[in-house]
Amino acid sequence: MKLKSLILGSVAAAGLSTAGFAADLGVLTSLDVCDALGLSGLTISSDTNCLQLSGGVSYEFNYGDFRTEGVVAGTFDGNRNIGVRDGAADWNTKVEAWLKAVGTADSDFGPAKAVIKIKEVDLTRVSRTGAGAVAVDNDGERVGLYIDEAYVAVGDTTVVMAGKKGSIANLGDDEPFNFLGLFNSDAIDGKGVGIDNDYTGLGGHVIQVVSDLGNGVNVGVGLENLNDNTPSDRILNNAPAADDAVDPTRAGTLVGVVSYAGEGITAHATGAAFGILDGNVEQWAVQAGATGTFDAFKIRGAVSYWDNHKATTADVLNALVSVEGTFDLFKIALSGEVANVTNAPANIETGNVGNYTDYGFGGSVGVNVTEGVAINLGARYFFDDVSAIGQDKSTVQVAAQIVAAVTETIKVTGELGGYFGNAIADNATFRNDSIVYGAAELAWAPGGGFTSSVKGEVNSEESYKVTFKAAKSFE
Repeated sequence: MKLKSLILGSVAAAGLSTAGFAADLGVLTSLDVCDALGLSGLTISSDTNCLQLSGGVSYEFNYGDFRTEGVVAGTFDGNRNIGVRDGAADWNTKVEAWLKAVGTADSDFGPAKAVIKIKEVDLTRVSRTGAGAVAVDNDGERVGLYIDEAYVAVGDTTVVMAGKKGSIANLGDDEPFNFLGLFNSDAIDGKGVGIDNDYTGLGGHVIQVVSDLGNGVNVGVGLENLNDNTPSDRILNNAPAADDAVDPTRAGTLVGVVSYAGEGITAHATGAAFGILDGNVEQWAVQAGATGTFDAFKIRGAVSYWDNHKATTADVLNALVSVEGTFDLFKIALSGEVANVTNAPANIETGNVGNYTDYGFGGSVGVNVTEGVAINLGARYFFDDVSAIGQDKSTVQVAAQIVAAVTETIKVTGELGGYFGNAIADNATFRNDSIVYGAAELAWAPGGGFTSSVKGEVNSEESYKVTFKAAKSFE
């Protein structure tokens, strides 16, 4: 939809009456600057600039007995938690809204842009214990009204960008194909292999240059995190976090990236050096991934390494490989991962600094039973090395899932599965040596960019959770 079409329609009718109005119409036809720049969507034009507007609103509500959690597969990079009943209801309610404006004009170097994105997150998270105590917090998430992006850019095949925005780092081509995924991959924000747990030190205040070299090759270099954009740099309950002060040793990240896309292959390599503004590299990381598509088969491999050579935290190597084959009625996927940790911080159980290697496997089979109905069968295993105290915190998950398109706009998904292994049996939080769970979801997408869903989950730890979501975006 274009607002200018409505404007032009009205002006055209008025412009036919007098020569004076015709002259005005000649000015207003310059609204076609959006078309001249190749821009579409919801746009408003002046004689030299095209303004694109986009935005969205999403809502999520969770209710149940789920805030008490137990770890089922702990790794250095994170863990997977399962809700355990504590006898009191918990709930989260969250509204997220954003509005983005992009103003574009032509220049001798290519399109010149100014981008402003405003975002608001309104979140209440209530956790209650069996004794009736109530804790209200925002779960470490930034809340309130703030500017999410504000930057300028100019260029065509080569683009220069400066301001507040996301990173140019390419961290893709690293998620497993099997429908359950992999344990360590799930523990990393964004899944995959990551380059650190929260991608800290990337984006924020930046100066970046990216260039399309042709034949599917793109390169980029940037100075990022010039404002020390760390996880602690958030607003909690509309007040700065306690450690929100800028640390000069963390500020400044030099990012370089090269990527390729074409002929059934996508691949990239990203490197980053952290904390460079004080003249020293505090940490560095690399991440690379590639995906190849060959007729009925896909293969993917990815690796990342994070070196904290001037810090006391661990150095981490994460890697995975995944293959998928699609046949007439079947889809088969197999995946494997490894996480090697050296110079780990003191273990809470042993009190020792340790080195260890964790690994995992996963696989799934998908079957198209009828048109619109599919069944997925999957399993995954994770070996969590706690050899320092003679323990194997391994975990196994198996699951069966059915996905049915009831109508063109309604989809129903059901899943039944369980967790087994020493990570369950040895965890004092869990009441059982194994955990069985069930989940059902009804999703509705009637069109117009509107989506909604309701999902219910329950497990043998007597925990339950009901989630409602609704969202709509426009552009």
